[in-house]
Amino acid sequence: MKMRKGPTAALMIVAILIALYTLFPFFLVVINSMKKANDIVASPVSLAGASISQLSQNISNVVSNSNFNFWAAFGTSAIITIVSLILLALFGGMAAWVICRNKTKWSTVIYMTFIASMIIPFQVVMLALISTFRDVGNFIGIKMLQSIPGIVFAYLGFGGAMTVFILTGFIKGIPYELEEAAAIDGCSPEGTFFRIIFPLLKPVITTVTILNGMWIWNDYLLPSLMLGQNGPVKTLPVAVQAFVGSYVKRWDLILPAALLAILPMIILFIFAQKQIINGMVEGAIK
Repeated sequence: MKMRKGPTAALMIVAILIALYTLFPFFLVVINSMKKANDIVASPVSLAGASISQLSQNISNVVSNSNFNFWAAFGTSAIITIVSLILLALFGGMAAWVICRNKTKWSTVIYMTFIASMIIPFQVVMLALISTFRDVGNFIGIKMLQSIPGIVFAYLGFGGAMTVFILTGFIKGIPYELEEAAAIDGCSPEGTFFRIIFPLLKPVITTVTILNGMWIWNDYLLPSLMLGQNGPVKTLPVAVQAFVGSYVKRWDLILPAALLAILPMIILFIFAQKQIINGMVEGAIK
């Protein structure tokens, strides 16, 4: 049997160059967050003037700055991200299971609708989205704009398509005999899902949760439209943008603020990249 060859030296060089090109902006943010304002302007690419103590000082200045209100923005982003991910995993798993097990034309139509929504750019629907949320909120008497429940509901809609798409491919590989055995033992459909199917979805749900989490945490456009840039509720990306507007030339404050906003997702990705790959591979094998 012929063994498959590994990557050649040329491919490795290309991969390294692409990695350096991708990481270079993050490198600039990190090293300039460790400098004073004058050092950033004088030599933005070099390590001259960079120190851990200066990084600590810059971060302290950002966190304590009343114009940024870091902890409030961090808490808002955390609440929105966590609640959205829980609902996406729960409702996405339910929808994918029903679509897979109900072989009707309506289930096919619903599934294709999910797929079709993935190719529609957000910019096409964003104005209609805002007006619809405003009208619906006025009709039901619930504030849908500038509120956490409203934007969570929006993320549930925009993230549901990819979640259902990935989970559906995984559930198709789960033997139907498991569900038949559960039904024979007297398990209800709800019990079958939560006791049999949902635990089996753990690897792929981990992957979907991480991917959706990075998107929701780093998203700027939807929160800026629904929460407003000057509203009472701000996520970290929106708060950073407002902070940049207040300190246009204070790079010793702007760059540490940007670093604080992106650092949680970088740490999450570093520790969870194995789970992402495993979940995708298991879904492909299923």
